[in-house]
Order: sequence, then structure tokens, then C-alpha cells
Amino acid sequence: MSRFKAQGFNNTFKNARKGFRLVFKSETNIKIHILIAALVIFAGYFFEFDAIEFCILLIAIALVIVSEMLNTAIEFALDSIYHNKYSKMVGMAKDISAGAVMIASVISVIIGLLLFGNHLI
Repeated sequence: MSRFKAQGFNNTFKNARKGFRLVFKSETNIKIHILIAALVIFAGYFFEFDAIEFCILLIAIALVIVSEMLNTAIEFALDSIYHNKYSKMVGMAKDISAGAVMIASVISVIIGLLLFGNHLI
């Protein structure tokens, strides 16, 4: 077993928290996503969402945040491998991962409109 695999269960959570802090410090978009997520969760509480609606809301929020974090990881990895030099293929990969974040965001907005529209009507 490599020394990376033998780090133990507690270190797994420590590394995950470190990764979240890193993406939070380096990416403005994740701060925006988290702010909007907090507002949406508060609105769900205000509109007295039931458990199913809250679960759907949380899944949509997680979809956006996870896709943003994966996008950031892809960007860091490619920049590291290519030493921040321009490459058409790297640019394409980054554009594709950014597109995934955009799709996750649009789908989440649609889910939000459906959930909140139900309560506003």
C-alpha cells in the first residue's frame, strides 16, 4: 500500500476540508454558488418545503457545487501538467468542464423555478 493510501480515515476528511477551503479561496464562482444556495435554503424554509422538496433542492445545490469543484480540479490539474502554457486541447477540456457547470446551474435554476413556483401560485 502506498503512503497516500495509508493515510487513515480521519485524514480523508481533513484533506476534503482542505480541498473545499482551497476551492473557496481560489474561485469567486463557488462563493456566489454558496451564497445563492444559502438564500435558496432559507427561502425553502420560509415557504415550508416538505422533506421531498428540500431533498430535491439540496440535490440541485450539490449538483452545482460539485460540478464547480470538479471544474476547478480539472483546471488546476491541466495547468499543472502543462505548466500554464496555452494548448488548444487544454482549452477545450476547460471549456467542456465549464459547460458542465453551466448545465448544472441552468438545470438547478429550472428545478428552483418549479419548486418555488408551486408555492408562489
